[in-house]
Amino acid sequence: MTSQQTSRRLTVQEAAEVLGTSVDAVRMRVRRGSLLSEKDPDGRVYVYLNDDSSKTRPRPDGEPTALISAKDETIAVLREQLEAERDAHREARRIIAGLVQRVPALDAPAEASAPYQPNETATEDAANVTPGTAPPADGSGAQNGSQRSWWRRVFGG
Repeated sequence: MTSQQTSRRLTVQEAAEVLGTSVDAVRMRVRRGSLLSEKDPDGRVYVYLNDDSSKTRPRPDGEPTALISAKDETIAVLREQLEAERDAHREARRIIAGLVQRVPALDAPAEASAPYQPNETATEDAANVTPGTAPPADGSGAQNGSQRSWWRRVFGG
């Protein structure tokens, strides 16, 4: 290989030291194919680094420029994703709040949930009945339409 002839052959540990990164980071770059490498018959992995490559040349503060730019790009992408997720969450909360305000209360029917309060007609009919006698047979008693339970009005009876 011609690129190997202009490169230094280093172990993964040595490459990590030259690049100023961890051994695991070098292994990941090898796995992704961003670093040229080969495995010898013993299973040892060697990495090829260019001596004059600007990708691996450290900056004055000791950090490789390629790693810094990749990190900055990743941070920018993650910030954009976070902001998009925050916007989506804000919109979902707004929609939910609007739906909650529009949905009517899911209460039981008024007849079933209200405590029993006899109306004047039923009270008067009960007052007119003497003990031991039956209520009026004309249906004017407590079973008129406004006092019938909701299930009797719906299903009849």
